[in-house]
Amino acid sequence: MESIKTPFKGIIKDVEGRRACYKQDWTTGLGSGVRILAPTFYVFFASALPVIAFGEQLSRDTDQSLSTVETLASTALCGIIHSIFGGQPLLILGVAEPTVIMYTYLYNFSKGRPELGRELFLAWAGWVCVWTALMLFLLAIFNACDIITRFTRIAGELFGMLICVLFIQEAIKGVISEFNVPSLENPKEDKFQFQWLYTNGLLSVIFSFGVLYCSLKSREARSWRYGTGWLRSFIADYGVPFMVLVWSALSYSVPGKVPEGVPRRLICPLPWDPDMVKVPPAYILAAFIPAIMIAGLYFFDHSVASQMAQQPEFNIKNPSAYHYDIFVLGVTTLCCGLLGLPPSNGVLPQSPMHTKSLAVLKRQIMRRKMVKSAKQCMKEQKSNSEIYGRMQAVFIQMETSPNPHTDSSVAKELADLKEAVMNTADDIEPKKGKFDPEKHIDLYLPVRVKEQRLSNLLQSLLVGVSMFSMPVINMIPTSVLWGYFAYMAIDSLPGNQFWDRILLLFITPGRRFKVLESSHASFVELVPFKNIALFTIFQIVYFLICFGITWIPIAGILFPVPVLPSHLHKRTHSS
Repeated sequence: MESIKTPFKGIIKDVEGRRACYKQDWTTGLGSGVRILAPTFYVFFASALPVIAFGEQLSRDTDQSLSTVETLASTALCGIIHSIFGGQPLLILGVAEPTVIMYTYLYNFSKGRPELGRELFLAWAGWVCVWTALMLFLLAIFNACDIITRFTRIAGELFGMLICVLFIQEAIKGVISEFNVPSLENPKEDKFQFQWLYTNGLLSVIFSFGVLYCSLKSREARSWRYGTGWLRSFIADYGVPFMVLVWSALSYSVPGKVPEGVPRRLICPLPWDPDMVKVPPAYILAAFIPAIMIAGLYFFDHSVASQMAQQPEFNIKNPSAYHYDIFVLGVTTLCCGLLGLPPSNGVLPQSPMHTKSLAVLKRQIMRRKMVKSAKQCMKEQKSNSEIYGRMQAVFIQMETSPNPHTDSSVAKELADLKEAVMNTADDIEPKKGKFDPEKHIDLYLPVRVKEQRLSNLLQSLLVGVSMFSMPVINMIPTSVLWGYFAYMAIDSLPGNQFWDRILLLFITPGRRFKVLESSHASFVELVPFKNIALFTIFQIVYFLICFGITWIPIAGILFPVPVLPSHLHKRTHSS
């Protein structure tokens, strides 16, 4: 109630907090040089390919009133605005599945009303966006995002796991659809005869699993035994988009006797023309009803995506900007509605994937400098304390937050590294008897994220460029997209404690000590296994309820609703 009495308080606080690090957001990105391209391309493919798939789905469901061009345009426009003017630059915006479901409902409603019809669908959807934007403005102005401070870890984990499962579900449904004749197509065409449908389906299984397997393996390239360090790093950074290109190219290796359309490829027709002034006043007012659902959904999705991009494990140093970001979301939703585009909002799992990729980038830079300083000290035959002191100095120097750590807090974070350096004869590689920075430093480096705006801006610009690359996009087999969907889901699972605890349930008591020998969450040591098991089973049941709701036709977009009570309760589960 206090929040409502002080309008604009949250927005002002967010703007002041982000203004202090705005310049740094750009200088940090520009200072990364060409290395920033690795997370940029990684997130670009993670953002663009699902948007392309959702665009094709919209094209089918709205009789081509909307298509891939509009979803790409929305993602690019909203991404550019957010990366420049938004609060949290780690947050990735895009057209998501709930938007597709809602727009399909709006289209069917409009088509069934003589006063609107197919011709005024986009115009009426524009009014829905106007009402949605107005409600988002009010939510931001009256500090509704204060509720985010009550968001519990259980809800974030549930939502993240649910998104992963939905992506895998979409991949499976996509592969199955390759064995069937698409809607609105002529089943008498040669390519839709049984033998060619079956061939198309088998090829889709090969291409989708090929993309999935090769992408997962390429992300592990840094640990390979073969190849130079530069080559392994290059494959780990750019292997996933490269696999999309490779398997798309392989799809053209089919014999010439195979009819055109096998394997099936993306179809991306072109643009739009809304006419909002022709919508009857009664329907302008009626647009308020679906706008309530969309505003609530966007508020939840956007906030959770932002929160998961700033999980405690990432050690984010710059302040959050939940209120201000909801206000900016209102602006982008309004712009999309007026332009006849489906709106974009914060998306999962792309947002935490973006943060993870920037954490890898920061770790690479930090590791290289600290190893170099340690080797220099060892070459000069410095003492262990001097080696650690030099490495600590490099670490502090690379802290770019406007509110840097004090020496004492840095010392606390690097306590394990200090112990490893000072006691190498007993604790690290006893046979070798000394600290090897190349081999041992990875175990003790704290997680740091290279917080900046450049990668978000560049990937949004690349999405925009994709609009003018329709001939190239049309060459991508749909099965490659299904494989990439599955890859995104699987790649986002590591780090989700809900997933880690599910795996823990299947480890026999005699083998659980192996978990303690590798990197693990603190609860594994502090909480009895019985309590972990009971809590995980409860969370699985909760998850199944949410997942079940997604199967209810239009009400499926309300799948976050069961999660809300866990947001509003006092925290009972923390990392």
